[in-house]
Amino acid sequence: MSFLALLGLFILVTLVIAYLRTSVKTWTVATAVVLGLCIVLTDSSFWAGFFILLLFAIPALFLNIKAIRQHYFTQHFLKFFRKALPQLSETERVALEAGTVHWDGELFSGKPNFNRLHNMKKPELTTEEKAFLDGPVQKLCEMIDEHEYNHVKGDMPKKVWEFIANEKFFAMIIPKEYGGLGFSALAHSYVLQKVASRSAVAGATVAVPNSLGPAELLLHYGTDEQRNHYLPRLAQGKEIPCFGLTAPSAGSDATSIPDVGVVCKKKIDGKEVLGISLTFDKRYITLSPVATVVGLAFQMTDPDHILGDKEHLGITLALVPSDTPGMDIGRRHIPLDVYFMNGPVRGKDVFVPMDAIIGGEKMIGHGWRMLSEVLAVGRAISLPSSSTGGAKMVAYATGAYARIRKQFNLPIGRFEGIEEALCRIAGKTYSCAAVSSMTAAAVDRGERPSVPSAIAKMHTTDMARSIISDAMDIHGGKGIIMGPNNYLGRAWMGAPIWITVEGANILTRSLIIFGQGAIRCHPYVLKEMEAANLADQDESLQQFDELLFKHMGYTFQNAVRSFFQGLGSWRLEPSPGDKFTKKFYSKITRYSASFGFASDVAMLTLGGSLKKRESTSARLGDVLSHLYMASAVLKRYLDQGQQSADQPVVAWAMHHHFYEIEQALKILSYNFPNKAVGFMLRRVIFPLGSHELPPGDRLGHKVATLLLSPNETRDRLCDGIDKQVSENNLVAKMNQVLAKVIDTEPLERRILKAEKSGEIDAIEPAEQLNQALERNVINKSEFNTLTKVRAQVADVIAVDDFPHDAFDRTQAYSTREEVKIA
Repeated sequence: MSFLALLGLFILVTLVIAYLRTSVKTWTVATAVVLGLCIVLTDSSFWAGFFILLLFAIPALFLNIKAIRQHYFTQHFLKFFRKALPQLSETERVALEAGTVHWDGELFSGKPNFNRLHNMKKPELTTEEKAFLDGPVQKLCEMIDEHEYNHVKGDMPKKVWEFIANEKFFAMIIPKEYGGLGFSALAHSYVLQKVASRSAVAGATVAVPNSLGPAELLLHYGTDEQRNHYLPRLAQGKEIPCFGLTAPSAGSDATSIPDVGVVCKKKIDGKEVLGISLTFDKRYITLSPVATVVGLAFQMTDPDHILGDKEHLGITLALVPSDTPGMDIGRRHIPLDVYFMNGPVRGKDVFVPMDAIIGGEKMIGHGWRMLSEVLAVGRAISLPSSSTGGAKMVAYATGAYARIRKQFNLPIGRFEGIEEALCRIAGKTYSCAAVSSMTAAAVDRGERPSVPSAIAKMHTTDMARSIISDAMDIHGGKGIIMGPNNYLGRAWMGAPIWITVEGANILTRSLIIFGQGAIRCHPYVLKEMEAANLADQDESLQQFDELLFKHMGYTFQNAVRSFFQGLGSWRLEPSPGDKFTKKFYSKITRYSASFGFASDVAMLTLGGSLKKRESTSARLGDVLSHLYMASAVLKRYLDQGQQSADQPVVAWAMHHHFYEIEQALKILSYNFPNKAVGFMLRRVIFPLGSHELPPGDRLGHKVATLLLSPNETRDRLCDGIDKQVSENNLVAKMNQVLAKVIDTEPLERRILKAEKSGEIDAIEPAEQLNQALERNVINKSEFNTLTKVRAQVADVIAVDDFPHDAFDRTQAYSTREEVKIA
């Protein structure tokens, strides 16, 4: 064989071994055997054999003999790595250590082990949790009057507040030993979904005490005395909690809070008490206007060195009763005319004893770690669940309205333009539900899913905003005119609230998802950073060397796999799926390899500056997010019994996520800071170009059709929301009318046919019915049925009007001076 032939064989064996992700030793043995046999058994020239073996021996010795590679490469690269290593602030380090890694780590691997996904236990509620949903939660939903809360009173009535407190809605996460409900994260999620499907006001009221607040912090960090005092009172509703973090000059940058707590002594009842003098200005604090106990985050200082030599002690958390002298609390913000309790909390020289610090003196300065760990859990449930409940309600309502409402004698849902919006609503609702369920289940397994929770928060709120926007387009004037008959307007108005809170979505996308994921979830990066910082230089070199060469192999393998899968080999990837899902699992594997390779290239070429390349980080975060959401969709499909009727919705969601992944990778390559590197990325990941398309019209038609009538797929898609007909549940009433409209459609078509033939010539609808009866187009029973159903349809599409002076609010406050600027 010629040298070129042997060289080609050498490269081929290397690529095959890399694609199969085997070890360096396997590559060494396999390559040596193949080259040796070819040289011996063919008429290869001496020099061809010599040079090819030399070409093989150099990397083989380098990769297999540690002493050689450490002396000639690793020790020099370690010095470079330490210089290029981004310096992590204490804030970033705490955030990284706050979470755990599970499926998000698999997505970084380049070849996810889908057994881990399938082996996640199917989320299920206990008998007690189901009873709570069917009992107190259903009762609360029946009490809700969202129009009254937002337009008339600006608050829920006293009986609703008392019901929420007495039925322990504030105590879902508090263990039974303290008088709470001790529910799972899944039950917590389902409760929020159902309540939020009826009311954003009630939903926010229930969510906050069970999320980032005093109860969660006390459970994890409180002293026994604090737990025994506060948790029973919180469980019984005797205390209403809130938590103050955001300040006017520190929102998303929460670690820069300017609020201070100064260690001091004060005489109380003749005794000198060691404590803290707090001065703070917080805003956007949910439940603060009605709170009886306030959690506060502040910078603790000890200028007189009462506690020790250190002056600046760091972020600390404390619980302060709202009636403490110096507290200024009770005023309200108006969050986009959605009137849940929210307002500022201020205080100047508010003295509290040292035992007000959550966890006692040993937790001084650990506030940011406490918040990060709790947020990793709370953010996984509250907003994803509330957004999912809202999305399901919108899907349930919009499908019904699009079938009931007619234009040109045809349900508007039959128009292709409306179908485009309907299929987006259905597909994104399915994704919301899948992500919310999978992330809540992770919490129940004991995970602290910091990266998945950021993905879930950002994308469920963003998809919910898209869903409500499409629904508003479909409803037209019905969605615009506010009043008791409007079930969409407040949801649309309130969408930016959920986008903003618990980490603004822009920040979450550009800094958190990939910023934390690249280090926390990557199989080697965090370990390499830790090895590089070891004090023992020899141990540092040994550990770093082993990790570095595993990392290099991982990157090379992902590059090879990404390239060949871009040529179509992804179709040959082993998959646990059936005929319908196999291609979806294989594509996740393909894009996982592409994502792993692109991530490593970005980190290698940009180094520490990647932190400042927010657009690059955001696009890589988009890839990770859509890989996670696609995985969640497949898990939901599996957990629900792989129902064939659901396949159009599942397929729509999967095609949507894959299209978004490809777009993110493509835009990343075209906008990569180094154009040559971007070109290389494009050629490796998309050797034949980009071919993913958004979900097609035919598939969209199938999905939209599923929303337009009662069926099992629609029921599963919109499960867990309040579908019980009650006085103010307009959506449930409308869906009751939907079934009757469908039943009478044959009669309507008969009348339309008679009208076209000239048998009926009346213009006014009621007169048309009379003529149809008189001329035997329909019988008396059919006439009565149509008359009743048409009246119900008129109620469905009706909008509200008010007296001319109905909006005079001069009694609320008489002068502008009474409105403080926060």
